[in-house]
Amino acid sequence: MDSEDPVYTLTLEAFADTIVPGEKRHPDDRAIAGVCAGPGSVQAGALELMHHSAPGIEAGLPSLVAMLNNHATNYAQELGLELDDAVPPFVALAYEHRYALVGRLTTPGHPEKAGWVLLALFSNMAFDSAPHKSTAQAMAEGHPVSTVLGFKPADADGLWRFKDYGYHQELAKTHPNTTESGSPA
Repeated sequence: MDSEDPVYTLTLEAFADTIVPGEKRHPDDRAIAGVCAGPGSVQAGALELMHHSAPGIEAGLPSLVAMLNNHATNYAQELGLELDDAVPPFVALAYEHRYALVGRLTTPGHPEKAGWVLLALFSNMAFDSAPHKSTAQAMAEGHPVSTVLGFKPADADGLWRFKDYGYHQELAKTHPNTTESGSPA
């Protein structure tokens, strides 16, 4: 199973969309449930981040996809749900069932919890911080970090400066050896 396999891709997209939902890319989109307006983690590049070398999780993704679809099949049988064979089992679940299943998998004490929490973490990170892109690139591409979360663009010289303190007060004095660019000396 690899990134060219539609079962693999659709399942990972459906998982990421369960973590940070977004709107469907087209009317027939099955991976994205479409429960929220605007971009979600799939549009933010969750799969790109999962396949980036830095997190180091790519090798384990095929196993997680297979396990997730197996869990979805068992979940559907338990609840008497009919799954559409045209898509992977997790994708065939309605959003509320995807959400409930992910809740089970990430519950304290679940033997696979660490893997599912890790996958959820990267789904969330893709949306809220775009760590797989430079900040400038994410901003230029209209990534949700700028369009949804409102991260402000850099100044004309390409540097970010913040005129107001994050907590509306100075929390610490600037170190006396800090350079004019804000770097430590």
